[in-house]
Amino acid sequence: MTTFRSRVRGVVISTALGDAMGAPVEKLTYDEIKLKYGRVESIMTRWHKMDLPEDVRLGRVRGDGIVTDDTLMTIALINVYHAEGRHLDAYDMGNEFVKEIAFRKTFVPELNRETYIMERLFYPEKHIFLRHVLANCEPREGGLGNMVNCGAAMYIAPIGVVNAGNPKAAYDEAILFAMGHQSSYGLEAAGVLAACVAKAFEPGATADAIVETALSLAKDGTKAAIAELTAAARDLRSRRDDRDAVIAVLHRIMAKYSPMGDDVSRHIDKVGIPSNHYTPNRLWSIEELPLALAFIVLNDGDYYRSILDGINSGRDTDSIGVMAGVIVGAMHGSEVISPEDIRQLNAVNRLDLMDIADRFSATASRIIQDDLYAWEARREMLAGIQGDGKEERP
Repeated sequence: MTTFRSRVRGVVISTALGDAMGAPVEKLTYDEIKLKYGRVESIMTRWHKMDLPEDVRLGRVRGDGIVTDDTLMTIALINVYHAEGRHLDAYDMGNEFVKEIAFRKTFVPELNRETYIMERLFYPEKHIFLRHVLANCEPREGGLGNMVNCGAAMYIAPIGVVNAGNPKAAYDEAILFAMGHQSSYGLEAAGVLAACVAKAFEPGATADAIVETALSLAKDGTKAAIAELTAAARDLRSRRDDRDAVIAVLHRIMAKYSPMGDDVSRHIDKVGIPSNHYTPNRLWSIEELPLALAFIVLNDGDYYRSILDGINSGRDTDSIGVMAGVIVGAMHGSEVISPEDIRQLNAVNRLDLMDIADRFSATASRIIQDDLYAWEARREMLAGIQGDGKEERP
């Protein structure tokens, strides 16, 4: 049987793996990836921007296993759990998490130097610093006014780990924590992804069971998008090798819930033009989580194929890879991950992913054990109440 520690390793390593595989082709469309690469099959992939001038690349490098902010933010959240040793909420977003991203240096692989994670973050993640440090907001209102995107969902998997086997608790904690960063369907996706990871820790959890859990908790457009995309993925299982057809169906469905399609880049011609992109809406969904779940269903939980199909679908490829990865990583444990991939990830990013995972496994185990003690005390209290009631009956 796959151990808890192995599943935690699966989550942590798969965060980096999905991130590193998707990063070189991020923002390319499905057709552009197909034209330039055929199909991405490895972390040893050259970044499509690598030949551009350094000022155009903003000094960044990617490819050959280099991770992005998805991984760095996930490790930052893990460090918050080490510091606090308990469940979290938005006040921890505005306290220890801000310290991790804005006041404590770490090695940022894309910049190839020690610096603050903040220096690498996209604007909706820098919003955390703006709201909690500069604006001194009420922490539970930190996500208000932010660009609605996948930014909270991409690093939320550790909350699923500390609530392993309890998807509802994972959903609730993720919402309470990530409301300090995101709102609307961006916040909803964080809650649902954490629940999926918690469900995936259950022995024998299947892709369909994880989707059922997601649908039992998801709201509004997020629920509708997951339901429709995963249903289509089931119907497409017999045709999954016809990748053009699969992508055409899934992207056509997703367009109802995320209007951007392939138009994911920002440039001067868009400035001042009214748009619904990234705005709060109860009928919409981020596309990364529903697509990740669809590819997991399409491949019946197969580890590498689920991640690779997600990455090769285009657009926000690193975050799709992360979201698919943390779910199938929790399902299967670290044994399914190539040792060569782990060595490359560690070497190029100056990480020890096994050590990070094992330390987090110990912290998560203590938090879960505290929960079990509390539940046992509550059970004994309820037994006493029931006993009192029986004694009082005539």
